[in-house]
Amino acid sequence: MFGFFIRLSPDNLVSIERDYTMYKNILIPLENSQADETILSHVQTLAKMTGASLCLVHVADGWVARNFEQFSLRESEEMKTDRVYIESVAKDLTEKGFSVEILLALGDPATEIIKIAEEKKVDLIAMSTHGHRFISDLLYGTTVDKVRHRVDIPVLLLKAR
Repeated sequence: MFGFFIRLSPDNLVSIERDYTMYKNILIPLENSQADETILSHVQTLAKMTGASLCLVHVADGWVARNFEQFSLRESEEMKTDRVYIESVAKDLTEKGFSVEILLALGDPATEIIKIAEEKKVDLIAMSTHGHRFISDLLYGTTVDKVRHRVDIPVLLLKAR
């Protein structure tokens, strides 16, 4: 729980300490794009404050990824590139002292993000948005929209720079 603790020392000195344990496990969906830098820089500060572990996920959603199991397909170049990317981000964060788990999911991004959030029992989903307007939101903003309306945990949304 997040809050303050008041401690009384044996010599009757009062100290107020802040408890930053609100977030213990943060899910960060990555796109393999510049938008990732916005959310990663913000979440690093938050994770340092709270001591949270990070769960990085990228959802490959090309044709091969969406039909991978059904047709017993080989990993596509997109999937290989995504795996290399998420592993490099994890390595960088691990070298900075963060506890990091990575997942490369396949299929519909919103569905997979929601499923992973539930399975991993995360406390927060931190995502970047593109700041589309109306028609573009209808066409492109569906992942963020679906996620934020279908989960029961906080969702942090930051507009990509």
